[in-house]
Amino acid sequence: MTASSYPALLPGVTGVLALADGTILQGIGCGATGSALGEVVFNTAMTGYQEILTDPSYMSQILAFTFPHIGNVGTNADDIEQIGGGSDTSARGAIFRDVPTDPANWRSDSDLDAWMHRRGVVGLAGIDTRALTAVIRDGGAPHAVIAHDPDGQFDLEALVAQAKAWSGLVGLDLAKDASTLQSFDWDQGLWDWPEGHPRVDATDKSVVVIDYGVKRNILRALASTGAKITVVPASTTAEEVLARNPDGVVLSNGPGDPAATGEYAVPEIKKLVDSGKPVFGICLGHQMLALALGGKTVKMDQGHHGANHPVKDLTTGKVEIVSMNHGFTVDRDSLPDAVMETHVSLFDGTNCGIALKDRPVFSVQHHPEASPGPTDSLYLFQRFADAMSPR
Repeated sequence: MTASSYPALLPGVTGVLALADGTILQGIGCGATGSALGEVVFNTAMTGYQEILTDPSYMSQILAFTFPHIGNVGTNADDIEQIGGGSDTSARGAIFRDVPTDPANWRSDSDLDAWMHRRGVVGLAGIDTRALTAVIRDGGAPHAVIAHDPDGQFDLEALVAQAKAWSGLVGLDLAKDASTLQSFDWDQGLWDWPEGHPRVDATDKSVVVIDYGVKRNILRALASTGAKITVVPASTTAEEVLARNPDGVVLSNGPGDPAATGEYAVPEIKKLVDSGKPVFGICLGHQMLALALGGKTVKMDQGHHGANHPVKDLTTGKVEIVSMNHGFTVDRDSLPDAVMETHVSLFDGTNCGIALKDRPVFSVQHHPEASPGPTDSLYLFQRFADAMSPR
């Protein structure tokens, strides 16, 4: 497609989304100016947009919200999920049906547009998000560039070329950039009305969390079990973890291709499993645990992104409503006999949880800390705590 064959920009257009196939979506720019490259995915959640946009698992992705009204509760310092950083280690861009609304909530300390501008999140509003969702549903998550220029000046040919040249998420180890650079302790617990997030006194149990892009609420949920929490970088060896003599180890969520991060993480996870310590994996941690146990992972066409996913716990028969955010999945048919499937998606039957049959080692694909149920999945943290032996 030549530059002259692209559609003329409509009057007042200050934002565009340029797909790798040459499709151009025009709208109103918001948030940060400039451009961002990534994989476009849709998220069906009706709430929690700030937590979603700050989830490191969305690194190198552009989020299209299917719910039309975003921004009405504003933003605040408490609802940021990533430990540090901005859009470079979380969502790169955001797409809305309507221009983000003004905040009307007592917890708000900033409107969404200004917050996105400060974080470097490029936004685009005023497009048909239902049509974009249909494109993703039918053809998979496209590579694209989102751009915002208040003057409406865009080189469409260059933007499409940039999107087309991007190799995508397969083969990318993003966890090393999303991870903390040094170890730290954590003692903040889950939200408790009206005080907020309390400090939790640790008991006689300790947990090491390997940070591949961990969310704050995972750490809060773990701390609320009473355990002493220490977070270590993604590159930490099993020997370094075990030298801390933890009662359990958590493999956190994170972005990118699990097989790529697994090049250095999986050998260490194998050693941790062999140590006999309880191990609990979440999202990316679930996928890499499956690799360490002999399974395989594959890229999904659309992925699962939303807060309304029904998942069945096969060990209890209960169905829980969970938060999902993943573009790769564990190939259930690749799991060896020593591994049992514990959770399954009721949307498409994909694997959502595994456990070793003879050791306290288990993991889930969904985010039990996000609790859209609202507390359907918090039992997993207690299940992990129960698996740990007191000192």
